[in-house]
Amino acid sequence: MTEEQLEKRKKTIYELICSDFYVPMKIKELAVFLDIPKEQRSELTEVLDALMLEGKIEVSQKGKYRKSKGKFLTGVFTAHAKGFGFVSVEGMEEDIFIGEDDVHGAMHKDVVQVLVKSSHGGRRQEGVVEKILTRGLTQLVGLYQENKNFGFVIPDNDRFSRDIFIPKEHNKGALNGHKVVVLLTDYGSQSKNPEGKIIEILGHISDPGTDVLSIVKGYDLPVEFPEKVMNQAERMPDHIIEGDLQGRMDLRDVQMVTIDGEDAKDLDDAVSLQTDGDKYILGVHIADVANYVQERSAMDKEALKRGTSVYLVDRVIPMLPRRLSNGICSLNAGEDRLALSCIMTIDKKGNVTDHIIAESVIHVDQRMTYTSVEKVLAGNKEETEKYKTLVPMFREMYELASILRQKRGK
Repeated sequence: MTEEQLEKRKKTIYELICSDFYVPMKIKELAVFLDIPKEQRSELTEVLDALMLEGKIEVSQKGKYRKSKGKFLTGVFTAHAKGFGFVSVEGMEEDIFIGEDDVHGAMHKDVVQVLVKSSHGGRRQEGVVEKILTRGLTQLVGLYQENKNFGFVIPDNDRFSRDIFIPKEHNKGALNGHKVVVLLTDYGSQSKNPEGKIIEILGHISDPGTDVLSIVKGYDLPVEFPEKVMNQAERMPDHIIEGDLQGRMDLRDVQMVTIDGEDAKDLDDAVSLQTDGDKYILGVHIADVANYVQERSAMDKEALKRGTSVYLVDRVIPMLPRRLSNGICSLNAGEDRLALSCIMTIDKKGNVTDHIIAESVIHVDQRMTYTSVEKVLAGNKEETEKYKTLVPMFREMYELASILRQKRGK
């Protein structure tokens, strides 16, 4: 459905709902009334959702659509540990404050319909949760506590402020002090706690690794890659092929290094520095991941979903399969790699007088750490001897860094 079609259908549906003869209907009743085929009902849902987001219509407790009696908005509820919360509405810069007495059973990440109260003197808008449209959380991680006839779980996430009741037949054999994953089966009410069943026992709170695993499960971090993504990764080459070099700037003879922490695995940027008379030629080189990950492919969608690699105490959850992140897309020393390079010409005053951005092929000379570079610059004999071919470049880098730092401070 195009934007133009959406606007036209919104107008038609809104005029119907505002008409004198209209009686509030559920979505199925509306679809039958408007003679909309089953395969197109998702478009009707999209139109109704858009009208609700604009506050023009609302849904009754019985799920019937009607004209809004007040200013209703739809958004995502963010809970606070103290009981109040905020609703963020798409397109609005400021969230709507929801007082503790106006939350009405909404929980963290729920999609809710809010009646906006009148605001005074430029203060933040306040509102009342009128309806919970969809629940945001279905599972939680927490600490299991056992009583004689039942148990309960204290959620790790303090935005979920109520303990979860666990019937004895649904405790999966959990004992006091176990960290567990709970599936919510009943969201409770103001007078009744939520209820759930344990679907996974992560380990005892004092067991090594349980804390990290609790974080992984609690934030729903994707540990495994889907089969389609792994199949795509398996087809990736281990080294660059001749056809990849066509049209690229060849910088393999330029001295360059990566500088990262000691434990880094996926090395995605490198740096080079040369001098030309009284000018510095600074190169920043980023791994050209896009050459291997096709847009809209299964791997591209999975990377977009993950957003970044996650570094935990005892593991890394990568954005891309390790075959890429530690292999062809990692700027490993001694290997030819494809990159995107920005090469800047900088004068003695720190001014960038010229630059080139180009697809390139590079060859990193050395994998360096922040610690080693710092020792070289401090004159450590062992490190200076170990990296003697790189020492002149590091000293020039320090010199340029000082110029740029001084320029920034002016």
